[in-house]
Amino acid sequence: MQTTQPFDMVIFGGTGDLAMRKLLPALYHRHRDGQLAEDGRIICLARDELSREEFLERVRVRLHEYVQAHYVSSEQWEQYARRLDYLRLDAMQIEDFARLAGFLGDDPERVRVFYLSTGPNLFSAICKGLGTGGLVTPGARVVLEKPLGTDLESARRINAEVGAVFEEHQIYRIDHYLGKETVQNLMALRFGNSIVEPLWRRTWVSHVQITVAETLGVGSRGGFYDKAGAMRDMVQNHLLQLLCIVAMEPPASTDPDAIRDEKLKILRSLRPLCGAEVARHSVRGQYRAGAVGGEPVKGYLQEDGIDPDSLTETFVALRAEITNWRWAGTPFYLRTGKRLQESIAEIVLYFRDLPMTLFPSASHEPNRLVIRLQPDEGLRLALLAKQPGDEMRLRPVQLNLAFAETFKARRIEAYERLLTDVIHGRLTLFMRRDELEAAWIWVEPILKAWEASGELPKSYTAGTWGPAASTALISRDGFAWHEEI
Repeated sequence: MQTTQPFDMVIFGGTGDLAMRKLLPALYHRHRDGQLAEDGRIICLARDELSREEFLERVRVRLHEYVQAHYVSSEQWEQYARRLDYLRLDAMQIEDFARLAGFLGDDPERVRVFYLSTGPNLFSAICKGLGTGGLVTPGARVVLEKPLGTDLESARRINAEVGAVFEEHQIYRIDHYLGKETVQNLMALRFGNSIVEPLWRRTWVSHVQITVAETLGVGSRGGFYDKAGAMRDMVQNHLLQLLCIVAMEPPASTDPDAIRDEKLKILRSLRPLCGAEVARHSVRGQYRAGAVGGEPVKGYLQEDGIDPDSLTETFVALRAEITNWRWAGTPFYLRTGKRLQESIAEIVLYFRDLPMTLFPSASHEPNRLVIRLQPDEGLRLALLAKQPGDEMRLRPVQLNLAFAETFKARRIEAYERLLTDVIHGRLTLFMRRDELEAAWIWVEPILKAWEASGELPKSYTAGTWGPAASTALISRDGFAWHEEI
C-alpha cells in the first residue's frame, strides 16, 4: 500500500456532522492501515470555543460511535490523536487566516488540503481568505462538498469564485458515490472483461434502472433540504454520475481527464426534457405520515425546519435517454427518495428477451445484471437454468458475487479512498467544472417546468416505494421497477 507524502489536512467545519461522522473516522482507518505519512497532520477549524483537549474528547466519543469496536484500541487512538489539532476560525474574519498561516508554517514540500465541509455560501469567503492569507501553495488542494449551487447560475458563480484562487487541477469536487467499491468494480467489469463489452449497448440492453432509496427522513437537515429537494440533493450529482459511469465509452487511458471527457460526453448527450415532456417523463413526490420498519413516522410537512406549505420534493423518478450510437432508444430510469421501503443503492441492466423460446414452461423473467452499491456491495447476474428432474423445466437462478464473502478484507469506505486520492493528487473520481455545469444544464429545465406548472408533488405514504405515478412512468414502456418483480 502506498503511503502519502507529508500533508496538512485542514477541515473547515471540523466540528460538524460530516467531519465527525465520515471524515475523521475515514482518516482514522487510513492511519490505522499505515496509509498516512507519519508527520501528516489533521487540523480541524470551527467557530466553537474549544481547547484541543475538549476537541479530542469529542472526536474520541464519535470515533467509538462510527468505527467498529474491534478496530479501535487505546494505542491506535493515542497515535491518531497526535495528528489532530483544533483552531478556532471564523471564515468572515480575514485576520483568522493569518493565524492559520502561522500555525501551518512554510514548508513547500507539504501537501495542503483544504476540505470545505461547510455550506456553499461560505466557499467564496474561505477561498478568498486562503488566497489573501498566502495559504495557497503550488501543492495546495481544495475539496468542495455538495451542493455546488442551486442552479446553473449559482454553480457558475461558485466555480468562478473558487477558480479565482485555485487552478482547476487544484479543485476537487467530491461525490462520495464515486468512491464506493462497487463503482470501482463497475469500471473493472466494463473495461477489464472482454465478455461484457459486446453486450453493453442498445442492441442487447432493453433498459437501465438506477435507484438510490433511503428509509430515513430529513432528520436535522430540514432547513437545508427544504431549499434543495431530491433533485438538487441527489439527482444532479449522485444519480447522474452513476449514469455516466454506466453509459460512458471506454476511455483512451486511465488518465483523469480521459475518463472525465467520456463522462462529459454522456451528460451532453442526454436528451433535454422541457415543457410537456417534463410532465410525461418525470415524477416528483413528497412523503406523508406512515410507518418505516414497523415504526410510525411523521410526514415531511411535519418535520422540524420544514415550511408547512412546502412544495419541495422528497422523491424523484425520471425517464432519460442518451442520444448516441451506443444507447439511442434505450431508456434510463432514475429514482431516488426519502422514507422509502428500503435503503438501497443499485444499478440494474435488463437484457432484451430472446426472439423465441424453446421452453414454453420457462419463466419470462428477463436476464439482468444487478450492481448493488449498498447496503451489501456486490454483483448479481440473473439467468435461467434447468431445475433437477426428468422434465426440461427452467427457473431463475442468480450468479452472486458478494464482495464481503469473495474478498476477505475490510471494505474501504468511500471517503477513505477519496481523501487519500486528494492527498496523492488523483483527480479521476472528482467532478470537473464542465461536468458540473453540464449536469445543471440538463436538470435546470426540469426544475423550472415543475415550478411553472404550479402542481403539488405527488403524495406517498412513508414506508412505500413512492408515488403510484412512478410505477405508471416505467410501465408505459412495458417495464417495472426492480423491487416489484
